[in-house]
Formats: sequence, C-alpha cells, structure tokens
Amino acid sequence: MARHDRGVSEIDVHDAQVAGLPVRWRTAPGVDPPVLWLHGVPQSSEMWTAFLARAGGVAVDLPGFGRSGKPAGFDYSIDGYTRFLEAFLDHLGLARVRLAMHDWGAVGLAFAQAHPERVERLAAIDVVPFLTGYRWHPVARLLRAPVAGELAMGFTGRGLLRRATRLPDRAVDEVMAHFDHGTQRAILKLYRSAPPAALAAAGAQLGRVRAPALVVWGERDPFIPARFAVALGAALGSARVERLADAGHWPWLDRLEAIELIAGFVSE
Repeated sequence: MARHDRGVSEIDVHDAQVAGLPVRWRTAPGVDPPVLWLHGVPQSSEMWTAFLARAGGVAVDLPGFGRSGKPAGFDYSIDGYTRFLEAFLDHLGLARVRLAMHDWGAVGLAFAQAHPERVERLAAIDVVPFLTGYRWHPVARLLRAPVAGELAMGFTGRGLLRRATRLPDRAVDEVMAHFDHGTQRAILKLYRSAPPAALAAAGAQLGRVRAPALVVWGERDPFIPARFAVALGAALGSARVERLADAGHWPWLDRLEAIELIAGFVSE
C-alpha cells in the first residue's frame, strides 16, 4: 500500500510485510540505482524528508523504530539489521543501491562489507564508528547498564529527550510519536549487543568497500568525536571527508548546506 506523505506530494509512504515483519518506508523519484537512507537512534525514516525531496530514493523505518514492527524476538544487532537490509532490498527487487547513513544507520556499512558489489556509492554522516578505539559516550553507557537503562527509558519524555539529544522541538515530536515500549526495547538491545570490541569487529573489512564515499561530521558532535571521521575515511580508502564547523550530531540541522552536500554526492 502506498500513499502520499503529509504535506510532501512527491514522497510516497508504503507498508508491507518483509520477511514476516510489518515494515514502513518512504520513496521519492530520483537517481538509479536509488539512494537507501538509513536513520539512527531514536529516529525513523521521517528524518530524511528533506533529503528525499532533493535526491529521491528509499527511506525505511528500521525494525524497532517508526511504524515498522518491533517484535521482542527480532535480532536487534548489527548482524540482525544486516540480514534485514538484505531481505528488504530483495523485497524491493533492488540489486544495487547508493547508501546514506546516520548514527546507527551505520549498519549499512556492515551490508556494504558483505555485499560491496551492491553499493554504488555511500555517504556516512556522524555514524557509530565501526573502528578500533571508540568508547561509548555517557548516554550509551547508561543504556547499556542493566536496570539503569530500563529506568532511563521509562523516564524519557520530551524534555529529557531534547536535553539528551539536543534535537529541535519538531524532531523531538517526530521521535515521541512512536517512542513506545517496542522502540525502547530495541534501543536497549541494540546498544547492549555492541561493546567496543564488537564495533571494531564490524568494521574489520571496510577496505572491501570500493564505492566512492563521503564522510560528513559535525565538529561539535557531543557523542562521537570528529576525529573518527578521518579514521573512517581512511578505513574506506580514498573517501572524501568533510568536517563541518559549528555543527553537531545532526549536522544538516545546524548547517543547511549539508543537505545539498550529502544529497548532491549520493546523486552523482
């Protein structure tokens, strides 16, 4: 089933069963092969609206987020999401894609390592580093802690989410619209599945990815230091690295020109 996204006539919203799981995604006309936009925690495909309007493509609500299914038995881990992406692209009949990833959308890097021949080009924006040397930020360490993580999730409301993420009010409202028990459980399981050693192992074959790559990072990212932009660029080979001054974890919210930078690159 497809229908228009609210207020954006060129963007369609789809709902279907993929590998036995209800999945929602958004599409807009654009380049071929299309861009696959992968959101992070705690957001959904809605965060990509401006990018879809500019470059088109496919933006999916990953399992556990947005309006996709949130079953307790799903494997909320890097491997689990990699298998989901394989099933989702097969469902759409897409042999190749261009990848654009933010935060935990970095699971797309695991897909790219497993299937480098299916990736035309990629953009990584303040992604969770699949690199040696990264240690989780304080919020993630809290979520990884038994009991403390559950309590943090239970007490999260608009005000706390705004302070923790530094997102603007509209983006906070988008998150809170689907921040239910299923999403909270998915977040806890995902963070707890990924100690630093697992993150490093997940990027062990980044050198296999030969597609042209762009790494974009906000210099003021409070969660992931911008030095990891350089490290990721080096791991990907000859990636172009753009570190944006006066920008945070969501650099396009602070520097609107980042939308054109990212959308323009993946559309080339």
